[in-house]
Amino acid sequence: MKFDKPAGDNPIDQLKVVGRPHDRIDGPMKTTGTATYAYEWHDKASNVAYGYVVGAAIAKGRITSMDLQAAQSAPGVLAVVTAKNAGSLGKGEKNTATLLGGPEVEHYHQAVALVVAETFEQARAAAQLVDVQYRRERGSWDLAAEKPGVTEAPEDQPDTHVGDFNQAFSSAALKLDASYTTPDQSHMAMEPHASMAVWEGEKLTVWTSNQMINWCRTDLAKTLKLPEENVRVISPYIGGGFGGKLFLRSDAVLAALGARAAKRPVKVMLPRPVIPNNTTHRPATIQHIRIGTDQSGHITAIAHESWSGNLPGGTPETAVQQTELLYAGANRFTGLRLAKLDLPEGNAMRAPGEAPGLMALEIAIDEMAEKAGIDPVAFRILNDTQVDPANPDRPFSRRQLVECLRTGAERFGWDRRNATPAQVKEGRWLVGMGMAAGFRNNMVMTSGARVHLDANGIVTVETDMTDIGTGSYTIIAQTAAEMAGVPLEKVVVRLGDSSFPVSAGSGGQWGANSSTAGVYAACVKLREAIANKLGFDPNTATFADEQVRDGERSARLADAAADGTLTAEDSIEFGDLEKQYQQSTFAGHFVEVGVDRATGEVRVRRMLAVCAAGRILNPKTARSQVIGAMTMGLGGALMEELAVDKRLGYFVNHDLAGYEVPVHADVPEQEVIFLDDTDPVSSPMKAKGVGELGLCGVSAAIVNAVYNATGVRVRDYPVTLDKLLASLPDVV
Repeated sequence: MKFDKPAGDNPIDQLKVVGRPHDRIDGPMKTTGTATYAYEWHDKASNVAYGYVVGAAIAKGRITSMDLQAAQSAPGVLAVVTAKNAGSLGKGEKNTATLLGGPEVEHYHQAVALVVAETFEQARAAAQLVDVQYRRERGSWDLAAEKPGVTEAPEDQPDTHVGDFNQAFSSAALKLDASYTTPDQSHMAMEPHASMAVWEGEKLTVWTSNQMINWCRTDLAKTLKLPEENVRVISPYIGGGFGGKLFLRSDAVLAALGARAAKRPVKVMLPRPVIPNNTTHRPATIQHIRIGTDQSGHITAIAHESWSGNLPGGTPETAVQQTELLYAGANRFTGLRLAKLDLPEGNAMRAPGEAPGLMALEIAIDEMAEKAGIDPVAFRILNDTQVDPANPDRPFSRRQLVECLRTGAERFGWDRRNATPAQVKEGRWLVGMGMAAGFRNNMVMTSGARVHLDANGIVTVETDMTDIGTGSYTIIAQTAAEMAGVPLEKVVVRLGDSSFPVSAGSGGQWGANSSTAGVYAACVKLREAIANKLGFDPNTATFADEQVRDGERSARLADAAADGTLTAEDSIEFGDLEKQYQQSTFAGHFVEVGVDRATGEVRVRRMLAVCAAGRILNPKTARSQVIGAMTMGLGGALMEELAVDKRLGYFVNHDLAGYEVPVHADVPEQEVIFLDDTDPVSSPMKAKGVGELGLCGVSAAIVNAVYNATGVRVRDYPVTLDKLLASLPDVV
């Protein structure tokens, strides 16, 4: 199905099942432990062996020797795989670093060997016996030190210019010129990266934890130099990913290589302390923002530059993209700068680009509002735009930012905020309120599905879409139920298998909208087949209450499959509507904090998110996504930071003991409001993504609240108490 014009009325608009707050249909399996994760496929292969990864002990250099004899002679060992004996390997298109290193070492904890043994404990013990000698080389591991020498934009990420920023900024009545930093961050998903590989001749099946089945399959085939049709990837349940499992990772490659070497099925799980350095992370940024306004506070000039680092061949953190679209202003400049660093690969983490970009921009906007003497909410409303600032002929398909801000301000009690910092005291606590705008572009991706109707009236959906804890099973079932006119209990959803039609996968906030649109397309074809089978006109037949009706005539839905299961398959293919309309999602984030006057401890007390993200397919699962994102934003504001050893080039706090994330005691009252919003330009579902929008802007809202509470402006994340103590108001 081609989607190349705005959606009209369609069966989804009935909202009998879609748009309702249904419980997750996979919930009982998750809570009873019967949902099978990547390391738990105990009944799919017999005689399974276990692999343990040997990670590089240096960050840059070369392996000079590797003695495997002791490891190979250890109890239970079946094979030791290295780059030297693994055979000729390719490299996936989406991998920056080589997943099995050697003899060159590109980053710390790059996999350089896999020990396969009868038991996990034997493999782990033998891995300690692999004697690797290195020649360490000097590397670049400090973004701040590299920044002065990096002045040009990457070749494929040119600067953007609108109007004459330099002239407009120099003549602006009010100006802000400030720099902000965000640190390296780790995904820290609950489920580690894990895979099980089984060979049958030249055919390979990998059960793994991966967000994008087709990307994983194609890059695994390319890495192993196999025909794609010889590779099957299965990933029905994923214990969190946050972007860290978007791409093929070393666990899947090494499980396949280990299974081939041992001639046995092999499981590989990356230990928690290996994941931050071995896989990917969100790169640190240094961001320079300049804003100029006239005396009334209208933005006349805005510029945003961001520096980040990556391995050779890597991409920058696109932290300036929201600044191109969020606020009005005739004169604009944005630019990305990419430094070569020898740290582990930097890549997508939840809301890549906008999450760190808004961490800086939305502090800068607050600072500019203060300079202009305008309330922060009012300043943002004053500078709203309903069109792409770089192309005024291109309107937003839907833009409800102003309504998000006004609704949030009213609901949160913003009018009770004292605009003068450090004035509100409750015992030992300084109390403040802060807010920020949220923004995330709406992206869509070709997405397919196959649907079946059997003689019992059961509708089964098959697609390689994944569920990373987001509720994909449920919204896909809701879509099929709405289209077929059956209750949710009569829909079976099968996900995460590369033998199913290719779907969008879980990432970029495109998964829910795109995958359900793909199911919609397949269901349109199924409805046509059912109508034709029962002798109805497909264009006028209606489907409801397990019946098909047209005029006075009706028939049981199941009767269409009395002679055999009916099957239909289709994909949604998006046209070029994005050229005509800018498609984005918006939010208003509001936060109240308390800061201990003596210690600088920050406690977030209340959080509110007001979101405009098209039709909300399931308010219950969407709310869950947003409050999870808000919690992640709290972590980014106050505690999350990968500490870089700038002498040896690795992330020091590479486990949950040292890398702090929010716990229950840190999470306050959270409220989420979804504005009534449908966007027919987005898809037949008229929906958009919301799971990443809930993160975008949260950290800045917290930092702005800390400033309101204390009068201390922190521009370097995370806001740890050492950055507050020296400047806090006197206790006495």
